[in-house]
Amino acid sequence: MKLATGLSLALQGLALPALLLAGTAHGADAPVVVTSIKPVHSLVSAIMQGVGTPELIVDGAASPHTYSMKPSNAKALQDAKVVFWIGPGLEAFLEKPLEALGEDASVAELDKAPGLTKLKFREGGAFEAHDDGDHDSEAHEAGHDHAEEAGGHDHAKEAAGHDHAAEAHDDHDHGHGAFDTHLWLDPENAKAMAAEITTTLVAADPANALAYQANAEALNAKLDALDKEIAGIVSPVKDKPFIVFHDAYQYFENRYHVRVAGSITVSPETIPGAERIAEIHKKVADLGATCVFAEPQFQPRLVDVVLEGTKAKAGVLDPEAATLDAGPDLYFKLMRGIANNLKDCLSRES
Repeated sequence: MKLATGLSLALQGLALPALLLAGTAHGADAPVVVTSIKPVHSLVSAIMQGVGTPELIVDGAASPHTYSMKPSNAKALQDAKVVFWIGPGLEAFLEKPLEALGEDASVAELDKAPGLTKLKFREGGAFEAHDDGDHDSEAHEAGHDHAEEAGGHDHAKEAAGHDHAAEAHDDHDHGHGAFDTHLWLDPENAKAMAAEITTTLVAADPANALAYQANAEALNAKLDALDKEIAGIVSPVKDKPFIVFHDAYQYFENRYHVRVAGSITVSPETIPGAERIAEIHKKVADLGATCVFAEPQFQPRLVDVVLEGTKAKAGVLDPEAATLDAGPDLYFKLMRGIANNLKDCLSRES
């Protein structure tokens, strides 16, 4: 009886440190993490799986282009230990609230993540050919060879080691020559942001470092597979020109060689006038654009006007995931949705 009791106590003594170690590595309380938009929330959610769930500010069908802060958003930011956003070029409404946060909060501006490809924001809403000046980029990594473009589009996507004349992108004004902030529409950029997210979370919450790092490794593998999948989906239609609602798709275009022929508006904050609509309507007819794509949050009537009297078809693209439920799988659904909707519309016979 004494032997059994002694053995039991010994086993308990061995088990206790193991339990404490397990709790430190995998069961420690997660910090309060707040994210700005759904694509960022999705990447952060994937890296925090098994540890905690981040909060989301721009939820539902709202757009960061037109969003206004709610009291509940302000409360979430006050409680946050870590905040992830793209930057003031996209979520301008967050700039002042983030400046007011205490020193204890860590704020990660993901448009500054190392390794991102950045493309200049195009000044003109209607465009046909994109020369090198429109696609100057930073921090191109090996394997991004996009120099050969269908339909005469030269994106000159060079291998690593070449001088890309990178600029200091200090101007965050979305409509005045800054870089396009829809960075997540290239899975390689998503990987760069995921690396920055992981680094930030590990620094803020070292007790869960092993979990974050393992999740990040799994996420990278999924992003690599997604990249190949999307290239295969859009390959049959990449030569066909199309018009988009606003100029949000450069990264997808640059990665997969699809032919964006123009946009109805440069930015959703600016509703185009009659002259602008007439200009795009003429471009649809002149270019033989096969599809004009609306977005869920913005006025579909404008697309109907552009289509009127042409043979082009209507479609919908959702670059900000307005129609998708937030979560770790959202990013993959978003990217597949864009690819499949492009293929479906551009494959239809006129």
